[in-house]
Amino acid sequence: MDLGELSITPLKRSYKAKFLNGRVGVVREVKLLDDDQLSFSYEVQLLGRLHHRHILALYGFSTGPKRFLVFENIESGSLKEHLSDPLKTPLNWRTRLKIAVGIAAAVEYLQFFCDPPVYRVSISSSTIMLDENFTPKISDISLSSAAENPTSSRGPEECRDECCRNVIFQLGLVILELITGQSSDKGGVDLAQWVQEPCFLSSIHKMIDPDLGNSYDARELNGLLNVARLCIRSIDETRIYTPQILWYLQKKIGITRK
Repeated sequence: MDLGELSITPLKRSYKAKFLNGRVGVVREVKLLDDDQLSFSYEVQLLGRLHHRHILALYGFSTGPKRFLVFENIESGSLKEHLSDPLKTPLNWRTRLKIAVGIAAAVEYLQFFCDPPVYRVSISSSTIMLDENFTPKISDISLSSAAENPTSSRGPEECRDECCRNVIFQLGLVILELITGQSSDKGGVDLAQWVQEPCFLSSIHKMIDPDLGNSYDARELNGLLNVARLCIRSIDETRIYTPQILWYLQKKIGITRK
């Protein structure tokens, strides 16, 4: 893809680009710790292998004094925008459940079905994009940990464990944001602390997103809260695995991937 044949519009963390063929993409500048072409090429190869409906697709790249990656453009915005922007149509309960299981499925894919596995992922309502059908897509994946050692598919075990715990914790926060509609960013509500309180269920009526009204299933809500609590606690306790979370969401709560 020739990045010289486009018009560019600045965004907060990237650029929206329109190519001569009409395709629109998101352009991001890449800065690696090891600033050489080999590391960049290796990272591009790894990103190019990622094919999952819940991960933002890589369209192309550019090399030179500055290096860029081009991803698919999602016009509908981020999950955070859909939860906080009063001008957007509120997400219904079933859509929120499907977003939760979609992100969990993407994390399972990255950690268990990629070679090398991808452990460094940023999951938040700001980095989860929603397409026109409200299909969630993870947009912030770092492969620098894999690129540091091209001859090995795995890093040190303690590093993998720490990264996995962080991702599972982030997944728990996103689930809580889906339930409450509140942000867990700095200055927001401490959702992690709330869900670990002994009597947190007694205050759920005060925390649930007002946009949902009474249009949710109480059994599914309790199940989703239990999953979120398990994810939050995994940061300090024995780590759970993403397939366990998916199994619980699909079998216990009854959410499908479709």
